[in-house]
Amino acid sequence: MGKRVALVLAGCGVFDGSEIHEASAALVHLSRGGAEVKIFAPNIEQRDVVNHLKGSPTEEKRNVLVESARLARGNIQDLAELKASEFDAVIFPGGFGVAKNLCSWAVDGKNCTVNEHVSSALQAFHSAKKPIGLCCISPVLAAKVFPGCEVTVGQDRNVDGRFPDAETASAIAELGCKHICKNVNESHVDKANKIVTTCAFMCKAPLHEIFDGIGTMVQEVLKLA
Repeated sequence: MGKRVALVLAGCGVFDGSEIHEASAALVHLSRGGAEVKIFAPNIEQRDVVNHLKGSPTEEKRNVLVESARLARGNIQDLAELKASEFDAVIFPGGFGVAKNLCSWAVDGKNCTVNEHVSSALQAFHSAKKPIGLCCISPVLAAKVFPGCEVTVGQDRNVDGRFPDAETASAIAELGCKHICKNVNESHVDKANKIVTTCAFMCKAPLHEIFDGIGTMVQEVLKLA
Protein backbone atom coordinates (compact mmCIF):
# COMPACT_ATOMS: atom_id res chain seq x y z
CA MET A 1 0.00 0.00 0.00
CA GLY A 2 1.35 3.45 -0.92
CA LYS A 3 2.30 6.03 1.65
CA ARG A 4 -0.29 8.69 2.48
CA VAL A 5 1.19 12.14 1.94
CA ALA A 6 -0.28 15.59 2.56
CA LEU A 7 0.93 18.35 0.22
CA VAL A 8 0.51 21.91 1.50
CA LEU A 9 0.22 24.75 -0.99
CA ALA A 10 0.47 28.54 -0.57
CA GLY A 11 -1.41 29.82 -3.61
CA CYS A 12 -0.64 29.60 -7.32
CA GLY A 13 2.36 31.35 -8.84
CA VAL A 14 5.96 31.89 -7.82
CA PHE A 15 5.74 35.54 -6.72
CA ASP A 16 2.65 35.34 -4.51
CA GLY A 17 1.87 31.63 -4.08
CA SER A 18 3.34 28.17 -4.57
CA GLU A 19 6.00 27.74 -7.25
CA ILE A 20 4.10 25.78 -9.89
CA HIS A 21 7.01 23.71 -11.21
CA GLU A 22 7.99 22.69 -7.68
CA ALA A 23 4.45 21.66 -6.78
CA SER A 24 4.13 19.73 -10.03
CA ALA A 25 7.52 18.05 -9.57
CA ALA A 26 6.61 16.96 -6.06
CA LEU A 27 3.32 15.51 -7.31
CA VAL A 28 5.02 13.66 -10.18
CA HIS A 29 7.64 12.12 -7.90
CA LEU A 30 4.99 11.20 -5.32
CA SER A 31 2.94 9.55 -8.06
CA ARG A 32 5.98 7.64 -9.26
CA GLY A 33 6.62 6.55 -5.68
CA GLY A 34 3.11 5.13 -5.40
CA ALA A 35 1.98 7.64 -2.78
CA GLU A 36 -1.62 8.56 -2.09
CA VAL A 37 -1.69 12.36 -2.01
CA LYS A 38 -4.17 14.84 -0.60
CA ILE A 39 -3.67 18.56 -1.04
CA PHE A 40 -4.28 21.32 1.50
CA ALA A 41 -3.95 25.10 1.77
CA PRO A 42 -4.92 27.67 4.40
CA ASN A 43 -8.23 29.45 3.85
CA ILE A 44 -6.80 32.96 4.18
CA GLU A 45 -6.33 36.06 2.06
CA GLN A 46 -3.04 36.34 0.19
CA ARG A 47 -0.58 38.95 1.48
CA ASP A 48 -0.49 40.38 -2.03
CA VAL A 49 -1.36 39.53 -5.63
CA VAL A 50 1.42 39.93 -8.18
CA ASN A 51 1.04 40.50 -11.90
CA HIS A 52 3.48 37.82 -13.04
CA LEU A 53 3.90 39.44 -16.47
CA LYS A 54 5.04 42.76 -15.00
CA GLY A 55 6.41 41.46 -11.71
CA SER A 56 4.55 44.09 -9.73
CA PRO A 57 1.76 43.96 -7.11
CA THR A 58 -1.84 44.70 -8.08
CA GLU A 59 -4.84 45.93 -6.11
CA GLU A 60 -6.55 42.52 -6.37
CA LYS A 61 -7.52 40.41 -3.39
CA ARG A 62 -7.26 36.63 -3.68
CA ASN A 63 -7.72 33.67 -1.35
CA VAL A 64 -4.86 31.20 -0.82
CA LEU A 65 -7.14 28.13 -0.76
CA VAL A 66 -9.04 29.24 -3.88
CA GLU A 67 -5.84 29.97 -5.80
CA SER A 68 -4.21 26.71 -4.66
CA ALA A 69 -7.24 24.85 -6.00
CA ARG A 70 -5.95 25.73 -9.49
CA LEU A 71 -2.89 23.56 -8.90
CA ALA A 72 -4.91 20.86 -7.18
CA ARG A 73 -7.37 20.67 -10.08
CA GLY A 74 -10.06 21.53 -7.54
CA ASN A 75 -9.34 18.57 -5.29
CA ILE A 76 -8.17 20.39 -2.17
CA GLN A 77 -9.07 20.90 1.49
CA ASP A 78 -8.71 23.65 4.06
CA LEU A 79 -5.43 23.22 5.95
CA ALA A 80 -7.41 23.50 9.20
CA GLU A 81 -8.84 20.06 8.37
CA LEU A 82 -5.45 18.34 8.07
CA LYS A 83 -4.99 15.56 10.63
CA ALA A 84 -1.47 14.18 10.93
CA SER A 85 -2.92 10.88 12.17
CA GLU A 86 -4.36 10.26 8.69
CA PHE A 87 -1.02 10.65 6.87
CA ASP A 88 2.47 9.20 6.82
CA ALA A 89 4.24 12.42 5.78
CA VAL A 90 3.76 16.05 4.76
CA ILE A 91 5.48 18.05 2.00
CA PHE A 92 5.67 21.81 1.39
CA PRO A 93 6.70 23.08 -2.07
CA GLY A 94 8.28 26.54 -2.18
CA GLY A 95 7.47 29.85 -3.84
CA PHE A 96 7.13 33.34 -2.37
CA GLY A 97 3.68 32.36 -1.11
CA VAL A 98 5.41 30.33 1.59
CA ALA A 99 7.24 33.46 2.77
CA LYS A 100 4.17 35.68 2.37
CA ASN A 101 1.14 33.53 3.15
CA LEU A 102 2.34 30.58 5.24
CA CYS A 103 4.58 32.86 7.28
CA SER A 104 5.81 36.46 7.21
CA TRP A 105 9.45 35.73 6.28
CA ALA A 106 9.22 37.97 3.17
CA VAL A 107 8.61 40.97 5.43
CA ASP A 108 10.12 40.02 8.78
CA GLY A 109 12.90 37.56 7.96
CA LYS A 110 14.04 35.49 10.92
CA ASN A 111 11.63 37.45 13.16
CA CYS A 112 8.66 36.15 11.18
CA THR A 113 5.49 34.58 12.51
CA VAL A 114 4.14 31.31 11.12
CA ASN A 115 0.47 30.82 10.26
CA GLU A 116 -1.20 28.97 13.13
CA HIS A 117 -2.46 26.08 10.98
CA VAL A 118 0.93 25.69 9.29
CA SER A 119 2.68 25.64 12.66
CA SER A 120 0.14 23.20 14.10
CA ALA A 121 0.53 20.85 11.12
CA LEU A 122 4.32 20.89 11.34
CA GLN A 123 4.29 20.27 15.07
CA ALA A 124 1.73 17.46 14.74
CA PHE A 125 3.81 15.56 12.18
CA HIS A 126 7.00 16.18 14.14
CA SER A 127 5.44 14.99 17.40
CA ALA A 128 4.22 11.84 15.65
CA LYS A 129 7.76 11.27 14.30
CA LYS A 130 6.47 11.46 10.73
CA PRO A 131 8.69 12.96 8.00
CA ILE A 132 8.41 16.52 6.75
CA GLY A 133 9.64 17.47 3.27
CA LEU A 134 10.37 21.08 2.32
CA CYS A 135 11.89 22.71 -0.74
CA CYS A 136 13.07 26.13 -1.91
CA ILE A 137 12.24 28.76 0.75
CA SER A 138 9.94 26.48 2.77
CA PRO A 139 12.78 25.10 4.96
CA VAL A 140 12.58 28.42 6.85
CA LEU A 141 9.28 27.13 8.27
CA ALA A 142 11.14 24.27 9.94
CA ALA A 143 13.92 26.60 11.05
CA LYS A 144 11.37 28.82 12.76
CA VAL A 145 9.24 26.07 14.30
CA PHE A 146 12.01 23.62 15.24
CA PRO A 147 15.07 25.43 16.65
CA GLY A 148 18.17 23.27 16.34
CA CYS A 149 17.03 21.38 13.25
CA GLU A 150 19.15 20.89 10.12
CA VAL A 151 18.00 22.19 6.73
CA THR A 152 19.36 23.28 3.38
CA VAL A 153 18.42 26.13 1.06
CA GLY A 154 21.42 25.36 -1.16
CA GLN A 155 24.64 27.26 -0.44
CA ASP A 156 25.58 29.85 2.17
CA ARG A 157 27.37 32.03 -0.39
CA ASN A 158 26.47 33.09 -3.91
CA VAL A 159 28.58 30.55 -5.78
CA ASP A 160 29.03 31.63 -9.41
CA GLY A 161 25.94 33.83 -9.11
CA ARG A 162 23.74 30.74 -8.82
CA PHE A 163 22.57 31.35 -5.25
CA PRO A 164 21.37 34.99 -5.08
CA ASP A 165 19.47 34.35 -1.84
CA ALA A 166 22.38 32.75 -0.01
CA GLU A 167 21.89 35.11 2.95
CA THR A 168 18.87 32.99 3.88
CA ALA A 169 21.34 30.38 5.15
CA SER A 170 22.77 32.93 7.60
CA ALA A 171 19.31 33.84 8.86
CA ILE A 172 18.59 30.15 9.42
CA ALA A 173 21.80 29.84 11.44
CA GLU A 174 20.80 32.89 13.50
CA LEU A 175 17.62 31.00 14.46
CA GLY A 176 19.82 28.36 16.08
CA CYS A 177 19.54 25.86 13.27
CA LYS A 178 22.28 24.22 11.22
CA HIS A 179 22.41 25.02 7.51
CA ILE A 180 23.87 22.23 5.37
CA CYS A 181 25.27 23.25 1.97
CA LYS A 182 23.95 21.11 -0.85
CA ASN A 183 23.82 21.21 -4.63
CA VAL A 184 20.52 21.71 -6.44
CA ASN A 185 20.21 18.02 -7.35
CA GLU A 186 20.67 16.92 -3.74
CA SER A 187 18.65 16.98 -0.54
CA HIS A 188 19.56 16.89 3.13
CA VAL A 189 18.06 14.52 5.67
CA ASP A 190 17.90 15.62 9.31
CA LYS A 191 17.49 12.11 10.66
CA ALA A 192 16.85 13.19 14.24
CA ASN A 193 13.88 15.36 13.26
CA LYS A 194 12.87 13.50 10.09
CA ILE A 195 13.07 16.74 8.08
CA VAL A 196 14.13 16.49 4.41
CA THR A 197 15.02 19.65 2.49
CA THR A 198 16.23 20.64 -0.98
CA CYS A 199 16.96 24.06 -2.46
CA ALA A 200 15.02 23.88 -5.76
CA PHE A 201 14.63 27.41 -7.23
CA MET A 202 16.80 28.94 -4.52
CA CYS A 203 19.43 27.95 -7.08
CA LYS A 204 19.54 29.32 -10.62
CA ALA A 205 19.70 25.97 -12.39
CA PRO A 206 18.15 24.14 -15.34
CA LEU A 207 14.62 22.95 -14.62
CA HIS A 208 15.55 19.27 -14.92
CA GLU A 209 18.14 19.64 -12.15
CA ILE A 210 15.55 21.26 -9.88
CA PHE A 211 13.13 18.46 -10.77
CA ASP A 212 15.76 15.85 -9.87
CA GLY A 213 16.57 17.55 -6.57
CA ILE A 214 12.91 17.55 -5.58
CA GLY A 215 12.87 13.87 -6.55
CA THR A 216 15.61 13.09 -4.03
CA MET A 217 13.63 14.94 -1.35
CA VAL A 218 10.44 13.00 -2.14
CA GLN A 219 12.31 9.69 -2.20
CA GLU A 220 13.89 10.34 1.19
CA VAL A 221 10.53 11.38 2.66
CA LEU A 222 8.92 8.16 1.42
CA LYS A 223 11.81 6.10 2.83
CA LEU A 224 11.31 7.66 6.24
CA ALA A 225 7.52 7.34 6.17
